[in-house]
Amino acid sequence: MARRATRRTTGTRRCVTMTKPDTPPPGNDGPILEIARVLALLDASRHSLAALSAAVDLASNRQAELVAVYVEDLDLLSCAAFPFTCEIGAQSGITRPLTVDTLEASIARQLQRVNQALALAVAGRDLQHRLEVSRGPVAGEALAKAGPDDVLVLGKAGMTERWGTRLGSTSRRLILEAPCTVLLWDERHPFKRGPLRLLNQGGAEAVPNWLSALFDGLSPLPIRHARDLENHLSHADAGGLLLHRTELEQLLDEDPELLANVPLPIVVVA
Repeated sequence: MARRATRRTTGTRRCVTMTKPDTPPPGNDGPILEIARVLALLDASRHSLAALSAAVDLASNRQAELVAVYVEDLDLLSCAAFPFTCEIGAQSGITRPLTVDTLEASIARQLQRVNQALALAVAGRDLQHRLEVSRGPVAGEALAKAGPDDVLVLGKAGMTERWGTRLGSTSRRLILEAPCTVLLWDERHPFKRGPLRLLNQGGAEAVPNWLSALFDGLSPLPIRHARDLENHLSHADAGGLLLHRTELEQLLDEDPELLANVPLPIVVVA
């Protein structure tokens, strides 16, 4: 029997537990204990909502708990307290004052959209899921929630769109410091099954079964530099790319636009 929805508040953290099945979905022999949880960091943008859809599919297929994470940005709220703070319309270019009250109202509307999107994404699925809401620095809050056996799913295009073609410090910190596997989902390109590309043959031994199941085999690439990697994958339309954090850090130092220029989902592992 499914557990009733509950809500609890502790300090600045709020948690909504939506449903919890007592038995695995029909057609499965039992739970697949390869992923503890799938975390989806949301901001109500279309890019993060596309990542949510991928997170729901992954959690459902692997019988893992889905945790949608929404962080009310404390840094942004702090900036709104200054009397000279203003916001500029992304399309109109119109400048208007940004106050704490207007920002709080905007955050409330965004949270409502996140709630609606989560309900729609899990509709009809027998999936344990919940929404965790907290207030603080976005990267710090997200990193504090992630554990070593989790998978953190982010919208790749959303990061580059918000901060320009270069990664912002928040996104870079999440990718490089997360204690778990990070899946960067590319909303701009529909996902097609294909090979999971690696930068070296030895890395194949560290690929877990749940990750291999998303792709059609492993394909080592004899590539070491960002420009060569971008050129090699510029027209790729299937599969994904696996990078170890040390590899990704080196590649981003060579070209901060790397993630935006590779048109594939990117998996980042320790």
